[in-house]
Parts: sequence; C-alpha cells; structure tokens
Amino acid sequence: MTTATATTQAPAPAGAAAGGNTLAGTRTLIRFNLRRDRVRLPVWILALFLGTLATAGNYKELYADPKDRAGVVETMDSPAGLAMSGPRHYLDDYNFGSMLGHQMLGFMAVLVGLMSVLIITRHTRTEEETNRAELVRSTVVGRHAHLAAALCVAVLANLVLALLLAFGLSGMGIDGIDLSGSLLYGFDHAAVGIVFAAVAAITAQITAHSRGASGMALAVIGVAYVLRAAGDVGSNGALSWLSPIGWVQRTYVYVDNRWWPLLLCLALAVLCAAAGFVLSTRRDVGAGLRATRLGRPVASDALGRPFGFALRLHRGMLIGFGAGLFLMGVMYGSILGDAEDMLQDIDEIQEALQEIGGATIAESFASMVMVIITVVAVVYVVMAALRPRAEETSGRAEPLLATGLSRTRWVGSHLAVAMTGGTVLLLLAGLGFGISGAASTGDSGLFLKLVGAALAYAPALWVTVGVAVVFFGWFPRASAAAWIVPVYAFVVGYLGQILQFPDWMNNLSPLGHVPQLPAADLSWTPLVLLTLIAAALVWLGLEGFRRRDLETN
Repeated sequence: MTTATATTQAPAPAGAAAGGNTLAGTRTLIRFNLRRDRVRLPVWILALFLGTLATAGNYKELYADPKDRAGVVETMDSPAGLAMSGPRHYLDDYNFGSMLGHQMLGFMAVLVGLMSVLIITRHTRTEEETNRAELVRSTVVGRHAHLAAALCVAVLANLVLALLLAFGLSGMGIDGIDLSGSLLYGFDHAAVGIVFAAVAAITAQITAHSRGASGMALAVIGVAYVLRAAGDVGSNGALSWLSPIGWVQRTYVYVDNRWWPLLLCLALAVLCAAAGFVLSTRRDVGAGLRATRLGRPVASDALGRPFGFALRLHRGMLIGFGAGLFLMGVMYGSILGDAEDMLQDIDEIQEALQEIGGATIAESFASMVMVIITVVAVVYVVMAALRPRAEETSGRAEPLLATGLSRTRWVGSHLAVAMTGGTVLLLLAGLGFGISGAASTGDSGLFLKLVGAALAYAPALWVTVGVAVVFFGWFPRASAAAWIVPVYAFVVGYLGQILQFPDWMNNLSPLGHVPQLPAADLSWTPLVLLTLIAAALVWLGLEGFRRRDLETN
C-alpha cells in the first residue's frame, strides 16, 4: 500500500504580479485615474485652452495697427520686459504669433507644469498617504503601476492640450498664427508639462507627504522660471539653457519654428521618470526616502494649542506663497516706471485706466496689477480654508475631535491661519511691489501707497475664507466650488476692466468692492462691510459644521 503525499504550492505574494511584472494593472489604473479626474482634467485643459484663445483674440484687437506692436517692442526690449516675457529674438518680427509665443509661453509653462505636478502627486503620493495604495497593491498590481499610470495620465492630458491649442489657434485665422507654428506652440506646452510631471515623479519618492512632494516640484518650476528670466536678461542667455522653460521658448515658435529643443525636454523627462522608478524601489509603501525627522520628546507650548498646530501644518505652503508673491510684486514693480510708455498706444487699456482714475498712469496701472496679485493670495486662502476638509476625509480629524478639542476651535484655528496668513501675503506682496515700484518710478512716496493698496484687499480675502467655510460646513462634498471665487475674481476684476464688463458683474466679486488704491481714494465703508460679511459667513459655516456628521473615506 502506497501513500501519495500531495503538496500544494504556496501562493505568490499578493503584491507581485505573476511573473514578477512590476507594471501589472497599469492599464486598469489609467482608466481608474481618468475616471476620478473626469471633471478635474477637462476643467484644467479647457481653462488653459480657452485662456490662450482669448489672449490671441485680444492681441488681434489691441494691437491691430503695426505701430501699436512697434510700441510694444520698444517697451519689451528692456531688462524688466524681457524678464517678464521671453528672449529678445522674438522681437525681430513681432507679429501676432511671435507676440503670443513671447508673452504667453513662459507664463503658460508654469500653469501647465502646475497641472502636471498635481496629477502626479494626486495619483501617487496622495494614494499612499491615505493608505489606498497599500490596499490596491495587495491585489495583482505591480510595484510601478501607480507611478506609470500617473505618468501616462499626465502625458495624455498634455497631449490633448497640445492638439487643442494647435488646431484651435490655427483655426482663428489670425495673421502670423499658422498651422505649423501652432503645432509647435501646442507641443511646447506638452513638452514642458511632461518634464515637470517627471520631476514630480522624483519628488513623490522623497517625502512621505503629498503637500511636500507638490511643494518641492513647484519649487523646481519656480527655479526654472527664475533661471529663464535671468538668462533672457543676460547678454548670452546661458542661464536660460539650464531651464526647461527656456528650452521651449527657444523653439522661437512663429518665428523660426525650431523643433530640436523639444528633444532636450524629452531626454530630461525620460531621465527624471527613470530616476523616479528607481527611487521608488528604495523605499517602503507610504514612506519617503527622506527620513522623518524625530520631534522633541515633549511638544512645544505652541503645538499644544489649536492655532499653533494649524500653523505648523500650513507653514510650508505659507512660506512658498510668501516668497512667490514677494517676487511677483518685485517683478511688477520693476516695470511700473515704464508703464506709461508701454500702454500709451493701447486704446482699450487706456480707457480702463481712465475709469480707474489716479493722478498718474503708474498709479492706475498699479491698481490694475494689484488685482492680479490679490487673486494669487486668494488662491492661498482657499487652499488653507479647505485644509480642514482634507483632514476630515483622510481620517486625521476624527482622533483630534475625540479629545476635548471642540469642532469650533479646530476649524477656527485653520481659518485663523488662513485669514492671518492671507493678510501677511498681501503685506509681503505690497512690500515687494512698493520697494521695486518706488525705485523704478523714482517716487519714494509710492512705497507706502502700494503697501496700503495691498492691505486694503484683506477684507476681501476674509470674505473668500467665509465662502469656503460655508461650503465646508453645509455642503462638504461641494467644497471645491469655493474655487469659483478666485477664478471669477480674475476674469471680472482684471479682464473685465479691459473688456468693459458691466458693473453688476464686478459687484458679485468680493474684490470688486475694494477701493482701487492707490488710484482711488480710501473709503472705509466697503472695507467694514466686507469684514462684517466675512464674520457672518464664518459663523454660518462653523454652525453648519457643528450640526453635521464627520465624513471619512
């Protein structure tokens, strides 16, 4: 009698695909990511696409006369003008196409880079931070599938934007904007976007937090922009060749139409993406390559209080926005002395400046620029005011509220940081604008005027915080609707002045009720009313949050 002993093979680890395929499940994750971003991505792409088409159409209306374009060339052919736009070679033949490439390509590269960075961090580091990646990888999903899927979605989004720009611009029938140049213009956007997506693939491996990964990648974008600006001002432009933004600008779209600089972008993107995959194998899921710094055995007194703890959470973002807004103020202030020469032949802008008022063109132009600066600060306060929503959905709020900390004090601490931080950002922007503006115009009295003009927008920022907390308190799933405030404020507050939108549209924006200093006289009544409205909205939002249940994913 024989006995057969059956042996069963142990199953392969769930996290590894059959055959050790580290990319298993990538196609499924791509479909899943596209479904999750079915609203977010179209909004990004359409906003960039329609914004570019609107700008190209405005160029045709504003600079129809060749003399107008010649005047712009004289203004742009200065260190400040080149730093704000692009290399001097575009000025040799300043038609509508070269004007679009010169003035918009560098600015759009930053926005496309921002879109790409957020795509990568959302589908990689955020997934690990919320522990969803570990759950997904317990199935038949390869180690590199999450990063590969995120990169594929970023590449797809940039290519769709590139094709829309190419065929949209070429179909407008504007002189100087042809199909071949528009194809290059579109793929300039795709190339720089893919580069910064690959950069984010590296930063997502370094830190264990999504905000840190996004912040480092955005810092790289900022450095690239500064290198580009410094190189364009310099005599030989060497520094611009250290920046991907400088590479795409040196395709000289609509002028020379050189495609070969895009090969540099492709090479850098491949290297960075490969580095991201390699680095991902040197860390655990949910961890970062940078070791978490051990804290003190006992928390400081500040961290033991809600406001101090919230400030610690917002610290990195606040520092980044502060540096960016100060630099933005300095750059706009540097061209304030040339504002009159730059704008004297543009009838539409002259009419808008006359409606603003002001003793000088510089003051009127400063009032218009202050709207742009304030919109950037509004972006910060929306992000800061919605931070409690992220804490709630990630499950980090529930343990805090299980202690003696009340809901009102917890949310109120984040709102206090948002409102105080937004005011500090306005102060920093005003200081940069005032120092540089006073130096460029030679008017020392303009310094205090510009600082005061920036601070006058603080109540409008507080109203924005109130709107965000109302959505968070009563309609948490619709919290993202708070982003309507900065978008609407920019469209109506800046473009509306040039395109002569009706007054009632401007009145719907909190920024529309702020006196346009330094051109207008200071009026305290609207500022007091905005402050009272902000207080009422904050109270209403807190009351809504106190009445509803917590939501966790």
